[in-house]
Amino acid sequence: MANQVNWGEEIKPLITKYKDKKHPLDYGNTYQLVVMVILSAQDSDKHINEVAKSFFAAFPDMASLARADEETVIRYISSVRNFGNKTKWLIKLAQTIREDKNIPLTMEQLTALPGIGRKSANVIMRETGKKAEGIIVDLHVVRVAPRLGIATGTDPKKIEQQLMNVVNEQDWGQAGMAISFLGREICRPTNPKCGDCVMNSVCTYYRSVK
Repeated sequence: MANQVNWGEEIKPLITKYKDKKHPLDYGNTYQLVVMVILSAQDSDKHINEVAKSFFAAFPDMASLARADEETVIRYISSVRNFGNKTKWLIKLAQTIREDKNIPLTMEQLTALPGIGRKSANVIMRETGKKAEGIIVDLHVVRVAPRLGIATGTDPKKIEQQLMNVVNEQDWGQAGMAISFLGREICRPTNPKCGDCVMNSVCTYYRSVK
């Protein structure tokens, strides 16, 4: 299927629809973005937006987080999934970076930090306007990309590679988040709003149910 569709062209209306739309994490600066991206893994953006208010009141920057101990950090994120590991990652990351101005913004440097994989690095780079070195593949993209027919399987790394093979490189920074927003707003797990979807003319799922 992916070979029969010029996805580089066909995905353009979707990218246009969501171009530069801010990520649902309600961050105020790059430090907050990095922390919230780590906290949001296997958790919901809505929940992390709530938790973040008191967390950032206690730890307003990388320097204050670097001085924190695990017991104090856990007090603020104990409702977050996998809070034990995330606490360790955040403290180690803060002690490595030390100050907000030192936050790296390349794929290689970001993924070398604790708690940051390719998906998180792609999100951080998109939100800070850096040149994309990959494509965001979150849980929504894992679900929606195979439904569209632009990728197959459930492995985020393999899906990212498939997307990078068919999407124009200049669109990498926007494509993943555009598919994610599509999944959040229109291509819902049940009762997707196919009639409202800008991708329905090339969508494998829509063709199968029409």
